[in-house]
Amino acid sequence: MIPSCFPPLRVPAWPAPLALALAAAFPAAAQTLPTVVVTGAAPPAPTTPLEQPAASASRLGLSVRETPASIDVVPAEVLAERGLRTVTEAAQAAVGVTAGDFPAEPSAFSMRGFANSQINTLYNGIKIGPPNMTSRVMDTANLERVEFLKGAASLMSGEGATGGAVNFVTKAPHRGPVRTEVNTAVGSFGERRVSVGSGGTTAWQDLDYRIDASASNSDGFVDDTWQRNRHVSGGLDWRAAPGVKLFIAGEAKRDNGSSYWGTPLVSANAPGVQPRGGVVSGTYTSGFNGSALGPVAIDGRTLRTNYNVQDNRNAARETWLRAGGEWQASDAVVLRTQFWRYTADRTWLNNEITAFNAGTGLVDRERFYVGQDQTSWGNKTEWQWDARVAGLDNRLVAAFEYSDLDLDRPGAANFPGDSVSLVDPERGRYGLLTTQLQTTRIRNTVLALEDRLRLTPTVALIGGLRQERIALERSSATAAGVQRAGFPYEKTWNPTTGRVGLTWEAAPGTTLYGQYGTAADVAANNIFLLGATQPLDLTRTRNAELGIKQAFWQQRGEWTLAFYDTERRNVYAAQGGQQLAQAGALKSRGAEASVALRPDAQWSLWGNLALNRARYEGYNLGNGSSLSGNRPPNAPRLVANAGVGYRFMAGVPMQVSASVRHVGDRFHSDANTVRLNGYTVFDAALAVDVARDVQLTLRGRNLGNRTYAAWADPFYPDQILLGAPRSYELALRWTL
Repeated sequence: MIPSCFPPLRVPAWPAPLALALAAAFPAAAQTLPTVVVTGAAPPAPTTPLEQPAASASRLGLSVRETPASIDVVPAEVLAERGLRTVTEAAQAAVGVTAGDFPAEPSAFSMRGFANSQINTLYNGIKIGPPNMTSRVMDTANLERVEFLKGAASLMSGEGATGGAVNFVTKAPHRGPVRTEVNTAVGSFGERRVSVGSGGTTAWQDLDYRIDASASNSDGFVDDTWQRNRHVSGGLDWRAAPGVKLFIAGEAKRDNGSSYWGTPLVSANAPGVQPRGGVVSGTYTSGFNGSALGPVAIDGRTLRTNYNVQDNRNAARETWLRAGGEWQASDAVVLRTQFWRYTADRTWLNNEITAFNAGTGLVDRERFYVGQDQTSWGNKTEWQWDARVAGLDNRLVAAFEYSDLDLDRPGAANFPGDSVSLVDPERGRYGLLTTQLQTTRIRNTVLALEDRLRLTPTVALIGGLRQERIALERSSATAAGVQRAGFPYEKTWNPTTGRVGLTWEAAPGTTLYGQYGTAADVAANNIFLLGATQPLDLTRTRNAELGIKQAFWQQRGEWTLAFYDTERRNVYAAQGGQQLAQAGALKSRGAEASVALRPDAQWSLWGNLALNRARYEGYNLGNGSSLSGNRPPNAPRLVANAGVGYRFMAGVPMQVSASVRHVGDRFHSDANTVRLNGYTVFDAALAVDVARDVQLTLRGRNLGNRTYAAWADPFYPDQILLGAPRSYELALRWTL
C-alpha cells in the first residue's frame, strides 16, 4: 500500500501546445474539428492505492484489493512526491523491498529472501530475458507506476518469478484535456535532470496521445564515476469504432556510465588500514586470490576510491515498439492482442573484481568484457469471457503468448589481472581486447487460463494454470570460428505452474484472502554466461499466503497485513566467479504490514514493516562442509519505513515531509561469514508553491551522512557497494 502524501497540482486554463502541433500535423482533421484547449479542469484524483490496477498480478482486471496476493503499486504521484528518481529508489516505497545498483545487474531487487534472477523484471508486462543480464539503470520520469508482486508469480510472467516480479509501466495516453508537466532538478554529485511530458485528447477527438522525454546526468559520489540517461517514450490510442481501440507505442532509451564496482573488503588489522566502523563485520578468505583477511572492514580512506580502469564502459541502447488493440465483441466477450519488438546492444568493459591481498597490501584486479546484441519479438493475445456458470458470476481469461529472443555476444573475454595500491591506485587501461562469439536463442510458448468464480456476492474463487515451453539453443566459438567443447547446446523445459486463491469481502472495503501459488525457473538462470556443463535444470517453488486489506475512515485510512511461507527446491547458488553449488531448498517465512492515514487535507502519515526468516536446507559443498541453515545474500530480517507530511495552508502554501528507513543486517554471500550491518537513514523535504502550478522542492537524503553497505553481489564477494552519503536536491515542477 503506497499512500500519496499530497494532492495533485492544479491544471490552469492554458493552451495545449502539443495538441495544436498535432492538429497542424493532421490538417484534414483540423479543418473539420475545433482546436482543443485546456479548460482548466483538474485531472481526476488518483484512486486509493488498494483500488489501483494490478496488471502484473492478474489478467482478470482486478484491483490490488481484489487480488489474492501481496502487491505494492508505486504510482507516479508517489515517485514525484518522494523524489524517487531511479527504479532502485522506487523500491524504497514498497513493503520489505531492497535494491542495489550493481553495474552488472542494475536494478537488482531483493524481497522475501529472494533476489536477482529469482525476481522477474517486466516492462509493460513483457519479460525480455533474465534480469541479471537485461536490466538497466532507468529513471522514473517516464513511468506511470511500478508494481511489486511478491511470492511465486510464474502464472503471469513465467519462468524466473520464484520470488515475485517487478513491472515498470510507461506513461500512456488518457482521455480528456491535454496536460503538460515540466520537471527540472539539480543536486549533489553533479546531478542534473530534466523531463517534459504531455498527453490528452487531440483535435481529432478519437485520438489520444502521450509523449515523454527525460534526461539525467550524475557524476556519482565515487571518484571519476558518472552516469548519463536518455529516455523518450510515446504512444497513440485510437478509438477506431464503437468497442474497438487500437494503439501504438514506442520507446528509445540510452544509458552510458563510468561505473563503480564496489569498495574492497580489507583486513581490519592490516598496516595503515583505518577501519570505518558499523559498515561490515566478520571474517573472509578470498576465493579470487586465496588471501585470508581475518576480521574484515571497509577502509575509511577508500570510501570514494574508484578501482575501475580509466577506459571502463557500461552502456546500452534500447528500443521498443508495441502495437495492438482491444475489441469489445459483446457485453460478455473482449479480445485483446499486442505485438512487440525489442532491440538492445549492451557493453560491459570494466575491472570487475577488486580483492585485497593481505600478503602484499595491494588490491588484485581482474577485467571482464561482455558485448551483447539482442533482438526479441512476440505476441500476447487474451480472450475474456464473462458469463454465469451454475447460476454464479464468472470471468474466464484464456491467453496465448509467444516470444523469440536472439542474443549474440560479439565479445566476451577475461583478462589476466594486475595489482594496484589500496589508497591511491594507478588505475591503468583495459588493454588489448580478444573476442569470441556466443549466440543464444530462447523461444517461449505459453498457454494460460485464469478464472474468477463468485461463490457469493462477497466470496470469490480465483485460480489459474500456465503451461510453458522453453526452448534454448546456444553456441560458443573462438574468434576463429572454432566451436568450444560442449557446444552447440540445446535443451527444452515444459513447466506447469499456477495459483489458486480465495477472497472474502467481509465488509465494504475489507478483503480477507488466501492463496497457494507455484513457480519454476532455470536453476542457473544466467544462461548467457554459464557453460553447458553447469546445471540448467528447473527449480520449483511453492508459496502459501494469508492476508487482509482494508480501506476505512471514508477512504482516509488503509492497512494491509500478510503472512507467507515459501519454499524453493533444487536451488543452485552463486559461489563467486560464476560458479554454482547445489542446495536442497531455500525456505522463507515472514510477515508484512503497512498503514497509511490521511486525516485531512494537511496531514499524511504512513509506515510499513517486513519481517523475514530465510534459510537454506541441504546445502552441502563438495569439500564436505555445509551451508545449511545459512541465510541467502542481501536478505534482511527486518525492513521498516515511516513517514509524515504536513501542508501549511495559510500564507505561502508549502509542505514539509520527513521519512526514516531501516534495513537490518544482511550477509554478502551464502557462506554468511561477512555481515552487512544494518543501517538507518533519514530524509526530509520542503516544497513551496512559488506561483500557481509551480512548485519548488528542496530535498535532503541520508541527512545523518551514514556510511553503510547497500548491496553485495555473491559473484563478486571481495567488494561491497556502499550507499550514497548525504546529498541535496533542488527541484522545480511546472504544470501547464
